[in-house]
Amino acid sequence: MPAFLAGIFFVSGGIEMTSIRTLAAGAYAAVLASLCSFVAPAEAQTYPTRGITMIVPFAAGGPTDVISRIVSSHMAQTLGQSIIIENVVGAGGTTATTRAARAANDGYTLITGHMGTHAASVPLYPKLAYHPEKDFEPIALLAGTPILILARKDFPPKDLKEFVAYVKANAEKVNAAHAGIGSVSHVSCELLHAILDIKPVGVPFNGTGPAMNALVAGQVDYMCDQIVNAVPQINAGTIKGYAIATAERNPSLPNVPTTAEAGLPAFQAQAWNAMFAPKGTSPAIVASLNAAAIKALDDDTVKKRLLELGSVIPAPAERTPEALATLVKNEIAKWTPVLKPAS
Repeated sequence: MPAFLAGIFFVSGGIEMTSIRTLAAGAYAAVLASLCSFVAPAEAQTYPTRGITMIVPFAAGGPTDVISRIVSSHMAQTLGQSIIIENVVGAGGTTATTRAARAANDGYTLITGHMGTHAASVPLYPKLAYHPEKDFEPIALLAGTPILILARKDFPPKDLKEFVAYVKANAEKVNAAHAGIGSVSHVSCELLHAILDIKPVGVPFNGTGPAMNALVAGQVDYMCDQIVNAVPQINAGTIKGYAIATAERNPSLPNVPTTAEAGLPAFQAQAWNAMFAPKGTSPAIVASLNAAAIKALDDDTVKKRLLELGSVIPAPAERTPEALATLVKNEIAKWTPVLKPAS
């Protein structure tokens, strides 16, 4: 019998030895169960005790990477531990997401996912090694990112109506850059192409950052991209911004019309970035991470940086793990019929 239990029963002098043994066995089991029940809360109270890895499923410099760095930098201050960004590229973000799903569920490996990795991947990859709803614990929605139709600065069409006519007439000649099958840039342009009933050549890259660099260099014709990646380039005049696929213009790009204003109201698309942990991560740890993320989104400096890039700050009701779980479920249902034919 362990010493601490022997001490407990020593003060009960007068009890027969057989009774002591019986009581000791029962008490030992009870104490052990009690200790186990306090392990998770105790871990959560001390979490984190070391650095956290935040996996970003694309190359550095893209929208998901930029948003992850802005938010995680503030979260690290709140949590008192560093958050290291690890860019893992490949297969439209599914390589990194698979790795995150298989990581230890101790709160020290997280991932920034989006509508590609946690929704569009389901219909696009029949043999996907993870399921967004079953293999992750949702933590918090970080930002909404409207989609724009962009082109190299010397692409012939001067506005969206001319763009539509041009790509329809030259569908076999033009090409569209994207960050890999299942990425936001790929998925959103698949929706555009379905609306226009065209199948141009797709040019994949290991992230939206490299794809944008190719667009700026004039090596590809056009792409559909998240606003975070596009604002500085449009304002610098290095690329064209034909339209934004939202109901209203974005304050960061007031001169870029909406798709409805520009003559293509059917094309509406907004991506999002959110934080997830492997399935089975302690609810207390998830709550701690969620609180740190919310604190970051409420910080004036963080909000200013995200808004300058054109991001949409989630409303308080959209920041809970439950709200994110619902978003993932709804996004899978939304994109499956659109993308199933393309898989």
